[in-house]
Amino acid sequence: MDDSDELLMLYDGPTAVLEGRDLPSIAKFMKSEQCQRISVMLGAGVSTAAGIPDFRSPRTGLYARLAKLNLPYPKAVFELNYFRFNPMPFYTLTRELYPGRYRPTLTHSFVKLLADSGRLHTCFTQNIDTLERQAGIPPDRLVEAHGSFASQHCIDCKKEYDSATMRSAVEKGEVVHCESCGGLVKPDVVFFGESLPEFVSQSLPKIDSAYLLFVIGTSLTVQPFAKLAALAPERCPRILINLDFAGDIGTRADDVLLLGKCDAIVRDLCRELGWENALDREWAQTALTIDPERAQAAAAAAAQERAGFRTNGLLDAMPPHEQVEIGSGASNGTSTPTAAEWQEKADATDSLTERLRVALESSEKVVPLMEDTAITFPARTLSSEEILLASGSVDDEPSMEETPSFLMGGTAIPVGGGHD
Repeated sequence: MDDSDELLMLYDGPTAVLEGRDLPSIAKFMKSEQCQRISVMLGAGVSTAAGIPDFRSPRTGLYARLAKLNLPYPKAVFELNYFRFNPMPFYTLTRELYPGRYRPTLTHSFVKLLADSGRLHTCFTQNIDTLERQAGIPPDRLVEAHGSFASQHCIDCKKEYDSATMRSAVEKGEVVHCESCGGLVKPDVVFFGESLPEFVSQSLPKIDSAYLLFVIGTSLTVQPFAKLAALAPERCPRILINLDFAGDIGTRADDVLLLGKCDAIVRDLCRELGWENALDREWAQTALTIDPERAQAAAAAAAQERAGFRTNGLLDAMPPHEQVEIGSGASNGTSTPTAAEWQEKADATDSLTERLRVALESSEKVVPLMEDTAITFPARTLSSEEILLASGSVDDEPSMEETPSFLMGGTAIPVGGGHD
């Protein structure tokens, strides 16, 4: 379905709650006594402004880059069976996304302002990067639907592992084992096939009490997170802030589509609310949550990734639909570098893609594997999404012009105890 088909399905009748489908009407409703509980849904598009790649963008998303690497298929990096076999790719990803490396965005700070105003009911996030926590969103208002890097447990005995020790090991590029049973330790990120944490499942019905719902930076394709927007009451205005259409938003009377860059649209909305100065002050505080050296490295890596995916001729990627057989004991006639040499090679590499490539190459040559029995990940039928990502045949997301500003007077909602 293309955009023209979707436009034909949009509701074009009168609104029921909002005065109109624009920023001034949203701001006016937010200032009213009717709007007491606001829920927010955040996706990967919110964190891209921080330099973190999203997952599904053709050629630029994480899955598209992983498709070019020597994985059985891109999503294997988030599968528990593959993690048991080869934890190094996920540990490399963990090192790149670990808290303190990236700074929260203006959109994260906007959600913090909603909390400060007393109107944030629940912030649901798909993201595992912990930027919501770093922005200061209260933990009792935050639901991390897919887990995060904020804590970690043994995948066998389920014992929690110390965060400081985990951080030290991740920074050194070391795989962590449980001190009790010797099992692998994994950050509490929900992998494919794993059940959502009980707390998350219990929190989903909260959306039913929302007076206003913001859906920001998500394509609404991953369940059960995607169904949240549909669970909002019929009389709850749903505001989509995203580069493109998502889910069924636009089919109800009080749905508003604000298509463009998240941070730019959020700033325009804050200007309508009288929150722009408060937004800038709140975002300025987030600079204290990051490590300057890590942030500089992340910025350099992001710049290199934006310049385009490059393997520098170091890897002939195996197509993701082919079998991957490792541990057969066959020699390629070359000497195997030491673990220290692989680590030195990884440290000298800036881009996320190249770090993953080095980690994969290192783990397959250095980590001891069974020599008598080959370990095989059998071929399986790829989804149409994976085929498109692997082939790179889909165009990049089109650039969107920033949403124009709508200036309007009015009383601002107090944020942090006062007016701007």
